[in-house]
Order: sequence, then C-alpha cells, then structure tokens
Amino acid sequence: MTTLRIEHHTTYRYTRPLEFGRHRLVLRPREGHDLRVASMSLEIFPTHRLTWLRDVFGNSVAIADFTESADRLEIRSEVVVERTPPFPMEEPHPAWKTTFPVVYDSLEAVVVSAYQSSSYPDDVETLRPWLDARLPPSDPADAEATIFALGKLVNEQIRYLRRSERGVQTPAQTLALRTGSCRDMAVLMMDAARVLGMAARFASGYLDCPASLAGRASTHAWCEVYLPVLGWRGFDPTIGEATSLKHVVTGVSNHPRGVMPISGMFHGVMSDYIDLTVNVKTERLEAAPQIAPVA
Repeated sequence: MTTLRIEHHTTYRYTRPLEFGRHRLVLRPREGHDLRVASMSLEIFPTHRLTWLRDVFGNSVAIADFTESADRLEIRSEVVVERTPPFPMEEPHPAWKTTFPVVYDSLEAVVVSAYQSSSYPDDVETLRPWLDARLPPSDPADAEATIFALGKLVNEQIRYLRRSERGVQTPAQTLALRTGSCRDMAVLMMDAARVLGMAARFASGYLDCPASLAGRASTHAWCEVYLPVLGWRGFDPTIGEATSLKHVVTGVSNHPRGVMPISGMFHGVMSDYIDLTVNVKTERLEAAPQIAPVA
C-alpha cells in the first residue's frame, strides 16, 4: 500500500468584487478496492454554503452557493489517499480475454449505449478514415490489445501541449493541429474508441508524477473503456501507458463537461476577469505499519 497527499489550489482573480453563482466541484477521489480516502479538507473563499452529493455517474460532487461578493474566488483542497494494487492480482490468461469487436451483455446495453454515442458526431467521418489508415489490425481474440494500440496511436500522433484555455478541442481539431492537452487527447481517444463500437468514458483526476511532486502540476485527464468481464480499463494517451496506481480519479462521465474539476459562473462582464492559477502538488507519505492481529 502507498499513501499520497494531494494539494490542489485554484484561484480566480477579478478587477472588482463580484457576486458568484453556484459552483460545482469534482475534487474528491473515487473510492474503491484500489483506493481509499483517508482524509480530506476543503477551504473555499468567499463565504458560502456547501452541499455534498453523488451525481448520476457515482462521482462525489460538492455544490457551493456563495453568500458574499469578492474580487477573488479561491478553492483549496487537500486529500490523503491510500492506494493498493488491484485484487485479485492481474494475471492475464485466455479466459479473461474479450473478443473484438466487443459484444456487450443485453442487461448492460442501456447503460453502455450512453458511452458509445460520439460526443462530437460531426467528427466521426474524420475519425473513421484516420483509424482505418493508422490503427494496426486488431486481434479478434483480444479487445484490450486494441485499446492499448489506440492509446499508443494517440500518444504517437499528438504532441502534448499544455493549454490554459477553457474547454476541450474536438477530435477533428486535435487531429488537424496534431497537438493537444491531456483532456484533448483523452477526448480524441474516447471518441475514437466509440467509433470502434466500444463504450468509453472521460476520466479526470490527478497524476502522481515528477511535475506534481515538484508542486507545478495541474489536474489530469485520460480515457477508460468498458469491456465485458474485465470492466473499465484505463489508458492515459498523454503518457502512452495503461493507468496505474499513479492515477487518482476524481470523476468520470460520458462527456468531458461532466467532470470539470471546478465549474460555475460569476455575475459581471468578461473584462472583470483577470486570470486563473491552478497548482497541484503531491507528496508520497510513509505507509502506516501493518499490525498483525493477536493470536
């Protein structure tokens, strides 16, 4: 087991005191068999009322309703998570392989369909020939291998470029520019997987990496694809690797808008806005010693 502290500090600055509308925060990591939230603190300025809920995707979401004006909006989250390897330990063998094209169980079809529809339907005719020309032939006995090949293709074809602009590029825009942020690359992989008939979703969270350890990182994004028996399989096209314990997911959605770390509005004009700063820092902590039970 490994323990990780994650500090996430976001500040919006304005030219004058403004009123803020409701804000939606997707900052609490999703817990499961491989991750547990040991502690979390959330500091928000200005004065507000905070409500926690779970959305349709099972994400923990905080809703902030502000009760005073201010010339800045500041959100500081600190969370400590305990990460353990998946269990049972993954030992791939033929019985666990999924055939390609993927066929989903009829009991899951309604839910799966929400993750098979393209987020950008107009881009499908751009994605299809790109996949036909560049994606290696698929192994009909191993759908997961197709996922990994697709992720590596995005990683090889698109150069990472950190962007401060809001929103995401469409898949066609990313292919045309041949550059994109982590969220742009995740969207490209997600919609490409859907063109191949697979259920895919957008994942947002943190990456434990040299930049975050140095305190100069931001939030991260990648793609997850659902396979029968195997479940959701993550791949990070930005680094060209399958997801691992260094990926801490805070939210998943069938569309990138569903898991923006912070979203909301202010009452004013665009000239009131000065800038936004985001800083993510991680620290690896010593795991607590495991005490054997008394016989």
